[in-house]
Amino acid sequence: MKRLCQRVLPMALTSLLAACATTPQPSIPKGGTTIAPPRTSIRDVDHGIHGAAKPLAQGNVWDDLRSSFAMADCDADPVIMSWARSYTRNPDRFEAQMRDALPRLMYVQKVAAQHGVAGEFALLPWVESRYRPIPSSKGNPAGMWQIMPVTANALGMRVDKNYDGRLDVPAATDAIMSLLSRYHEDLGDWRLVAYAYNAGEFAVRKMVNQRGAPPAEPIIPKLPVKPVTREHLAKLLAIACVVREPQRFNVELPQLPVDQQLVSVDVDRSMPLAQAADHAGMSVDDMKNLNAGFRNGYFDKSAATYLLVPSNRAEQFRNALVSDATAGKADDAPPMAPAEAAAASDRPATSKKSAKSAPKTVAKAGTGGVRTHTVKAGDTLWTIARRYSVDVEQLKRVNHLNGKTLRLGQVLTVDATR
Repeated sequence: MKRLCQRVLPMALTSLLAACATTPQPSIPKGGTTIAPPRTSIRDVDHGIHGAAKPLAQGNVWDDLRSSFAMADCDADPVIMSWARSYTRNPDRFEAQMRDALPRLMYVQKVAAQHGVAGEFALLPWVESRYRPIPSSKGNPAGMWQIMPVTANALGMRVDKNYDGRLDVPAATDAIMSLLSRYHEDLGDWRLVAYAYNAGEFAVRKMVNQRGAPPAEPIIPKLPVKPVTREHLAKLLAIACVVREPQRFNVELPQLPVDQQLVSVDVDRSMPLAQAADHAGMSVDDMKNLNAGFRNGYFDKSAATYLLVPSNRAEQFRNALVSDATAGKADDAPPMAPAEAAAASDRPATSKKSAKSAPKTVAKAGTGGVRTHTVKAGDTLWTIARRYSVDVEQLKRVNHLNGKTLRLGQVLTVDATR
């Protein structure tokens, strides 16, 4: 797959996204207007598990995903069926790949629903990476979304030798879904959103301004984009086709028990991932794989305030963190050096060595004890709301925000007392 670097729009902080593969396309009715993405049953977010979205009820995942689709079906273009058959040529291998991807797929689906993004885009990481946390060498795309460094910078993601936000599933997924939602607000057509993801919003907007909005047919718009961009769209529609009609391809879509779905748990101090794994009763490798953004095997609270774990490990993890705090293993310890952190991450998961942590960051107290938060690079309404255990809509209401855009240095009131 060809990697394409997106151009950053001068007037928008997160104007483009570069991806490793090509782009998907939306299904449009006769007349050329796009179908708005149906709202799935995942409309309510439960912040009871430290800001994590509530796991789906057993058996709902595929029905909910299909009901949120807004683009073309299997028979809209022969190339869609061609790619769908290519994906499922070996049914056993396809099913195994889908089982491995399912925890992340379901997490992405919930975030897509929260942003009102067409369900097909929850399958975009399949096209990009098969949902794998692919690391990056200098200048190359990374993560399951295959985000280029320039795009990460435009999105306000932190990328350095210790942490890569592109591999942080919650942060990267929220940033991408916010981006796709803004693309749709601007372009009004999910097919063009798919093109913009691969070729850049500026380039697609320029084509539309010059040639007008594409008609409903052909399903893959005949804009002067590169073949890889059209192919990317066909691939996205193809994997959505398999999800629509798995029996047509002799495959069975896997199910994921509720207790194995992913949730994010707030962590209030830095620690080696080996210690976090021990607290959660997980293997170190599994903890690192789910939290691949922390490159040195060390959870740095200055980079994120949560770790991703299966739902059935969340309570044990939370209880262990509380026990640590009660025992005095708190945030007043000096931060661990990277070399020491790397060594600690290689220790057995049964190690009971207390975590050393980075200095704690707290919300500033305003007049009368009201908490405030100063927006920094990488912040979104979702991450801020999760940090302070408040609702996104409450945060918007208290601060009189009409949209999702934040400014660096902007001071937000966290408590609903304004």
